[in-house]
Amino acid sequence: MDDLLGPNEVKVLHDALASAAPGVKWGGVLATRARLEPLSLRGRTDAVASVLVDALGTYPAAATAFRSALEDPTFTGWALWPVTEAAVTLALADGGTPAFDDALALLAELTPRLTSEFAIRRLLQADHERALDIIRTWTAHPNEHVRRLASEGTRPYLPWAVRVPLLLATSGATLPILDALHNDESEYVRRSVANHANDLARHAPELVLTAAARWQQTGTPGAAWVVRRSLRTLVKKGHPVALELMGFTPAEVGITELRAETAALQLPGVLAFDFVVTNTGDAPARLSVDYAVHYVKANGSTAEKVFKLTTVSLEPGESRPLRGRHGFRQMTTRRHYAGAHALEVQVNGVRHGRLEFELVL
Repeated sequence: MDDLLGPNEVKVLHDALASAAPGVKWGGVLATRARLEPLSLRGRTDAVASVLVDALGTYPAAATAFRSALEDPTFTGWALWPVTEAAVTLALADGGTPAFDDALALLAELTPRLTSEFAIRRLLQADHERALDIIRTWTAHPNEHVRRLASEGTRPYLPWAVRVPLLLATSGATLPILDALHNDESEYVRRSVANHANDLARHAPELVLTAAARWQQTGTPGAAWVVRRSLRTLVKKGHPVALELMGFTPAEVGITELRAETAALQLPGVLAFDFVVTNTGDAPARLSVDYAVHYVKANGSTAEKVFKLTTVSLEPGESRPLRGRHGFRQMTTRRHYAGAHALEVQVNGVRHGRLEFELVL
């Protein structure tokens, strides 16, 4: 990921800006290429953005240069992340309402070249009410990238991005954006809406459930997909209302023959497991079948995470063998530790059975 913004990208950025604003001293941009190697993608972005701020000095100069550069098709890609950050830094340093509002407009113009979702967060931090008043108007924008920015840029827990506490404290403030876009013609936009709603469900589940029920009534395939994706975490948590909205009602089931191929798994590796699910009730049952992995933490305790397996419909007395595979490897988002792990099957929010296995590093 770090190499997404490398020396070549910085050179292309320099050339586009030098052509767009020849009166600006852009030499510092080229000089950053020698400092990129040990830095993360975020660090590289900050380094280039800092040079852009120094070179331009004021927000009006930045807005003029960046808008002129948009006429160049090479002015695109990950090199635009520092561009958006520099624009916001200078707009906030300006301190005026015109600069604040124009910075939002500029981010909307830049976002089709590379998403402005990260830079927009600092404008939301500075004045989330004013920013949201403008962002809400983007839901009717003809460009799908701008409509997506309205949803993605205001997500409560946007990955890689700074938190905006007031977005968490005023959960309903972004709901008009989701209402306007949940049935958008673009899957790209609808996916953002679903991820945003799934974020909201972490701290405002009732708000999301009410919205999902409203969206579901439209009956369109796009809305149905958004509802399903929006409620995925609540379904995994076994929330009864979320399960009911998805058509999963309480059911009588039995889980038998739960077993894993191995009792000890070497990292990296894949745990293969299987079991039989049976509808022990006297009515047909639609079942959301998930599984929970209990991971060992650094301090020896465990923490669980639920994963989707499948959906099945069973007649009374019917059984179905199911099989799953779960990979274990070190990742930046999850560090594995040796020790006794466990796996449980979850059906319509209810846990069944438990198998234990040893993870060996």
